[in-house]
Amino acid sequence: QVQLVESGGGMVQPGETLTLSCVTSGFTFENYAMSWLRQAAGEGFEWVADINSGGGKTRYSDSVNGRFTVSRDNAKNTLYLQMNSLKSDDTRVYYCARGDRAYWRQLGSWGQGTQVTVSS
Repeated sequence: QVQLVESGGGMVQPGETLTLSCVTSGFTFENYAMSWLRQAAGEGFEWVADINSGGGKTRYSDSVNGRFTVSRDNAKNTLYLQMNSLKSDDTRVYYCARGDRAYWRQLGSWGQGTQVTVSS
């Protein structure tokens, strides 16, 4: 059974930093590219970033490029998202998903999400 459990969300002020974690189980983590997604209330998923299976290649959406960093620890089956210089527009529920930008939806596996709220 594939499981992805996000944590690390919370409420911060603009300009601050948060790091999200996603602990996975039920599949061979090191064999899969992984993505971070986010979703505002009432809207669809927005792809944020992905990382290849080995961790050497990353990609980001234009809205977060230069501020967010995705990483992974294959020994711990865990995915991370460090979010710097947070803005109010980053307020979303954040999800980790199996697969890269092209395939995460097709693979159909993501967690329950963690809320990030950026507000002064």
